[in-house]
Amino acid sequence: MIQGQVSMEGVRIGFRNFNGEEGQYNKKGDRNFVVFLDDETAKNMKAEGWNVKFPKDRDDIDPDEDTREPYLPVSVTFGQYPPRVVLINGQGGKATKLDEDSIGMLDWAEIVDVDCIIRPYNWTVNGNSGTKAYLKALYVTINEDEFAEKYGI
Repeated sequence: MIQGQVSMEGVRIGFRNFNGEEGQYNKKGDRNFVVFLDDETAKNMKAEGWNVKFPKDRDDIDPDEDTREPYLPVSVTFGQYPPRVVLINGQGGKATKLDEDSIGMLDWAEIVDVDCIIRPYNWTVNGNSGTKAYLKALYVTINEDEFAEKYGI
């Protein structure tokens, strides 16, 4: 059972679905993303009980050339414990707090840097147990175009 939250600086995120769109791997309304991890961090988090996913071996990928990384799936909910999500504009440094209605813009944003805090939720159902990762805080710096600061956007 995991007790404490995890703070991560300068991470890379992927498989973004902050809007909660239905898709091949996602039910409608489920907001989520993954945090890519280096091998050491992934092994340590897995040993602590986090739901870390490792790439499966594939015949069509040479193991010496495999660039796929382990990752931690993270759920985003705005229920009882909504996350703090802050968008930072790269050039001007202007910070904007995002909410349930505006967080979907991160699905297509050109992200430069991400810091986040992940909180664990330990669950037990029918004798099975595990830990699900939920977003507590996310600070996303995006790349702006050259006119964004000029027009105060």
